Amino acid sequence: MNTEILARAQFAFTSMFHYIFPPMSIGLGLLLVIIEGIWLRTGDEKYKRMAHFWVKIFSLIFGIGVASGIVLEFEFGTNWATYSRYVGDIFGSALAAEGIFAFFLESGFLAILVFGWHKVSPKMHFFSTCMVALGSTFSAVWIIVANSWMQTPQGYVIRNNHGVLRAEITDFWAMVFNPSSVDRLVHSVTGAWITGAYLLVSVSAYYLLKKRHADIALPGIKIGLALAMVTLVFQIVNGHTSTIGVAKNQPSKFAAMEGHFDSKQPIDLIPFGWVDEANKTVIGPTIPGGGSALMNGQMAKGLNDFPREDLPNVQATFQMFHLMVGLGLLLTGITFVASIMAWNGKLWNNRLMLSMLVGSVAIPHICNQAGWVTAEMGRQPWVVFGVLRTKDGLSKIVTESQIWASLVLFGLLYALLGFLFFYLLNKRIQIGPEEPTWPETLANDSAAGDAK
Repeated sequence: MNTEILARAQFAFTSMFHYIFPPMSIGLGLLLVIIEGIWLRTGDEKYKRMAHFWVKIFSLIFGIGVASGIVLEFEFGTNWATYSRYVGDIFGSALAAEGIFAFFLESGFLAILVFGWHKVSPKMHFFSTCMVALGSTFSAVWIIVANSWMQTPQGYVIRNNHGVLRAEITDFWAMVFNPSSVDRLVHSVTGAWITGAYLLVSVSAYYLLKKRHADIALPGIKIGLALAMVTLVFQIVNGHTSTIGVAKNQPSKFAAMEGHFDSKQPIDLIPFGWVDEANKTVIGPTIPGGGSALMNGQMAKGLNDFPREDLPNVQATFQMFHLMVGLGLLLTGITFVASIMAWNGKLWNNRLMLSMLVGSVAIPHICNQAGWVTAEMGRQPWVVFGVLRTKDGLSKIVTESQIWASLVLFGLLYALLGFLFFYLLNKRIQIGPEEPTWPETLANDSAAGDAK
């Protein structure tokens, strides 16, 4: 492998590992606000015990997320120095805003959230919970703004400073609200809420299967399913508008996502398949014109309209996009069925559905990863779409052996971090919350469902 491929592989590996954690912290942050808010309103101690338990999970996720994310910023200097000089004025401002307005807000109130239960008033603790949740979301805002500018650059000018080309901001708000930033932000944050909701659902379903901690498992699974159902429906709508935006702003990426070759033909709807680039077709079930129908009859450029050197890896982009959409629809179906069963009181004793909910925690993570691979790989061969090619953003002096050495080192380090995270997470789940009980309310809830 050459230097470019190795540098891309290293950044992909480290960023995908890191991206396991921010969606969980963003989603759990919102859920902690909901759970603690219910406790303040009702005074029911089970919600306080639930909040105590999930704060411990949140702090573990936050700690590993911070540790795994620091590496990414160093990689900009080691492997992508030319890129960093080129877009430092723009990318750096967004990262600085993330540190000032998001990370400090989140980490500053985190101490009160974790250690302040008996040191501040309940309302002050709730305020701290809200600030931590807001900080984690703000972090996503600035990171996605920076990444979206790379997808659809706007509000900048290229200047030649003593022979060095630099992209400099001319309109800060045009840079922030570039053509893809709002859609991508909503899509990513909504995905994070779904990820957090299913972590709550999965652990709650596990406790119900084991007949442990039902006092927090019952309300936990209801809250998680409710949030998941609402956000999944919204995610489908936002995913549709985001795809239309990609067709408009990044036509080569859209053509690869859909396996669309001929711009003179309507866009087919292909649930799954294999792109046969040699014969310029997709092997698989097809609904002729279905894609155009979903896009209100809109036509789009095809893969045939672009030089081969300006196209991404078509197969990978197509497969990752369809994996994300397919699993998202599957999760929506699971959530809908589980929500109906919970409403009717039939879920608590259905071991098959509970087992399915335990395992479904992996689906949002796979969707998150597939979505980011689609976005990043679909942008290739550009590191800044239409402006700077990826091969031109590499550091001039970094060697293949240096990248290999750091890649192996990061692999070992992240393997250790991953093992540590899952070991501590499993240990915390096995210990469970304080005062575990198996209350009569479970039987009463089931009986009420049977009466319905």
